[in-house]
Amino acid sequence: MSRTTTTTATRPPEPDFEALTTEELRAYREAENRWRASDAARAVLGEPDPGAATGWQRVALPGRDLPVRVYRPMPRGDGDTATRTVLPLLVHVHGGGFVGTAAQCDWTSSHLAARLPALVVSVEHRLLTPGSPLANAVDDGWDVLRYVVRHAVRWGVDPARVAVFGESCGALISALTAIRARGAGPELKAQVLVNPLADVTATMDDHPSIAEYAYHPTRALPQLRLLRRLAVPQGGDARALSPLYADDLSGLAPALVVVPTQDALADHGRRYAERLRAAGTPVTLSEYRGARHAFLSLPGVEPQAHAARAEIVRFLRTALAE
Repeated sequence: MSRTTTTTATRPPEPDFEALTTEELRAYREAENRWRASDAARAVLGEPDPGAATGWQRVALPGRDLPVRVYRPMPRGDGDTATRTVLPLLVHVHGGGFVGTAAQCDWTSSHLAARLPALVVSVEHRLLTPGSPLANAVDDGWDVLRYVVRHAVRWGVDPARVAVFGESCGALISALTAIRARGAGPELKAQVLVNPLADVTATMDDHPSIAEYAYHPTRALPQLRLLRRLAVPQGGDARALSPLYADDLSGLAPALVVVPTQDALADHGRRYAERLRAAGTPVTLSEYRGARHAFLSLPGVEPQAHAARAEIVRFLRTALAE
């Protein structure tokens, strides 16, 4: 195990994202992630499902070892075969971009592992800093998927039943993973994209939902602008990291795009779903009226998280059926 969940922590105040220094960013991220991984956060982030065993592991990737948080279904009684047969694989990527940890998604990931049932592997990708651009995090998502599939027997998964699932910036990583997998394999059965960030180019702000929800219910726009500054070094190709501008979206795994409507990124999800549909990729766009960004990870304060989680279970259960 590489990391532990802390028992107590105090959430830091939100900094001024427009004036944040590199040192302040690192200090804020450390304190915020300590809170997100703590027992104290569970009143907001939800309690893990007792039907799944959860723990940290490390995977050996080219040039680095990366932590992943693994959720494996527990036996539910006599005759249960969930843990005695090969399982579908769901590779999950948390949101946040420059902040965040797989542990913040324990409520959703453990439930999916227990109820599908499936092995859920959540990628603790490299977070955005001036020295670690978005391309690193994208590679982390892709490399973890390939690693687990390549070692399917060791992990106890079926390489023919694989899906990806991401939230916010993690949804961008998952969308790009699905695009890569179309040409290089493995063949994915589904992709689930929740409140996705789909554009890190200069047009990121050019959507009505960005203007409408720039500063309420959260101060989203300063965070998004910081994320964009960190995501692509000067002179880098932001379009190559923006699923919305992918040249070809045909032939991809069927997608469920979940959009909370009270979210600055709502139109990113809508536009990406439109592009998938126009390219002939099967897509379901599901909107949750009045829900806020990251609502799926906030069941303690966002009641619609339960309905969204149930919809994701139904979608993936069908997609990953033998």
